[in-house]
Amino acid sequence: MCEEIMKSVAENTVMPVMEYFYTIQGEGFHQGRAAYFIRLGGCDVGCVWCDVKESWDADAHPKRSVDFLLEEVKKTPARLIVITGGEPLMHNLDELTNTLQQNGFETNIETSGSSPLSGSWDWICLSPKKFKAPLPEVIAAANELKVIVFNRSDFKWAETYASQVPSSCKLYLQPEWGKATEMMPLIVDYIKENPQWELSLQLHKYINVP
Repeated sequence: MCEEIMKSVAENTVMPVMEYFYTIQGEGFHQGRAAYFIRLGGCDVGCVWCDVKESWDADAHPKRSVDFLLEEVKKTPARLIVITGGEPLMHNLDELTNTLQQNGFETNIETSGSSPLSGSWDWICLSPKKFKAPLPEVIAAANELKVIVFNRSDFKWAETYASQVPSSCKLYLQPEWGKATEMMPLIVDYIKENPQWELSLQLHKYINVP
């Protein structure tokens, strides 16, 4: 059995999955859309303000096959699938995304961009972190840049990546949840002065859904 699992991991047909659920996308360009989330285990970025630190240890989560995940998704009316983490690009996502797309699903990813790009994507949301920089290949492929604002210096830092992503990339500033009251007025003022940016809120936390 151990050899079978190792072979499946090598073939990218199983991966550690922390959770999977059908909900409303609460952030960024696709905010408000029904979406099926697959949260993969494993992260080597280590954001101090991360709200899913239990996802960091890949070994703490059960291995799920691509076929299993596909069948779970099919139990819902979902058309949009969001792969998140942890840091999902720590895993090769070719098999998972190809299978989902072949079955008519739209594939989105939320990533820090710190690991090599894999998978076939309809939308790439890059959310870079100071703790481990994104790779140029992910920056170049981003459809959406979502920067978490934790302090005043993050505005200048956000502009360093806004200058690197494609000109068509959507730009979002999102307050870190624990500092939203403090940061929101600053973000509003910044967007008014720099209208190429838009506001992203963690809508799901306001309406109390996963």
